[in-house]
Amino acid sequence: MNFTEAIPTFVITLREGVEAALVVGIVLACLKKSEQSHLNSWVYTGIAAGIAASACVGALFNQLLYALSTSNLPYAPVIKQLLEGSLGIVAIVMLSWMLIWMTQQARFLKAEVEGAVTAALKENTNAGWGVFGLIFIAVLREGFETVIFVSAQFQQGLTPALGALGGLLGAAIVGALIFKWGVKIDIRLFFKFMGILLLLIVAGLAVSALKHFDQAAAILSQTDSKYAPICVYFDRTAQLHSCILGPLVWNAEAVLPDRQFPGVLLKALFGYRDRLYLIQAIGYAIFSVTVGSLYFQKLGRGPTVSPKNTQSAPESTLSQ
Repeated sequence: MNFTEAIPTFVITLREGVEAALVVGIVLACLKKSEQSHLNSWVYTGIAAGIAASACVGALFNQLLYALSTSNLPYAPVIKQLLEGSLGIVAIVMLSWMLIWMTQQARFLKAEVEGAVTAALKENTNAGWGVFGLIFIAVLREGFETVIFVSAQFQQGLTPALGALGGLLGAAIVGALIFKWGVKIDIRLFFKFMGILLLLIVAGLAVSALKHFDQAAAILSQTDSKYAPICVYFDRTAQLHSCILGPLVWNAEAVLPDRQFPGVLLKALFGYRDRLYLIQAIGYAIFSVTVGSLYFQKLGRGPTVSPKNTQSAPESTLSQ
C-alpha cells in the first residue's frame, strides 16, 4: 500500500474539514448561548447529510471515470483524458478561489454565521431546518471541493479513502480542541501553513491537467489519421516527446523518479514531476506567480488580534 497517495487527500480534507468544523463550532456556541441546545441534533444531522452527499458525488464521478476507462468505444479513452483534464481545471479554479476568498473573508466568518443562526432562530417553526441547511451547505461545499480534487487525480482505492478519513478525523479533533476544551490554537498560522501547502499541491495538479489534455490529443491523433495535425509538436529525433506541450525541459527520471521514494513524496506535497515539458513548466510558473501573489496579498491584509479579543478561545482562534 502506497501511503503517499493519501497525503494530498489528507491535506485537502483536513483544511476543508477545519473550515467546516469552525462553522459547526460557531453554530453550536450560538445555540448554547441562545439556550437552544435542543437544536444540536439538527447540526449533527446536517453534518452527516453533507458528508453523505459529498460521498455520493464522489462515487458518481469515480463510476463515470471507471466506465470510460473500461469502455470499448473508440473515443472513450479520449473522453476519459479530456474529462480528467477538465476536472483538474475545475479543481484548480475552485480550490484557488476558496483559498483566496476564505483568506479575505475569514475575519467576517464568525459574524456571518452568527447572523445566519440568529435569523434561523427567529423562525420558530422552521428553526431546525434553518440550522440544518446552514450546516449541510457548509459541509457539502467543503466536501465537494475535496471530491473534485480527488476525482481530478483519478484516485481510487483504499489509500486515498484513508487519507480523507484521516483529514476528517483531524478536522474533528481541531474543532473539539477549540470549542469543547477551549484550547487556544493559532488558526491563522494553521491556515497560512496549509494554504502554502495547498498552493504547491494545486500547482502540481495544473501540470497533471495539461498532461491529460496532451494524452487526449495524442490518442485522438493515433485513433484517426485525420486528427493527426492536432499534434502541433512532434520531435521524431527525441525519445520522449509530447503532442501539444512542446519540448522536454526537465528530465530527472534516472535521478529522482516521481514513482519512488522520495520523489513520490515530493510529488504528493509539492507537485514535483520527474519529467516536465515546456507548456507544463510555463503553466506551473504562471499559476504559482499569479495565485501565489493574490494569496499572499490577501494574507498580508489580515487583521491582527487585539488583546481585547483574546479573552475566549473561540474569539482568539477565529481571528485571522
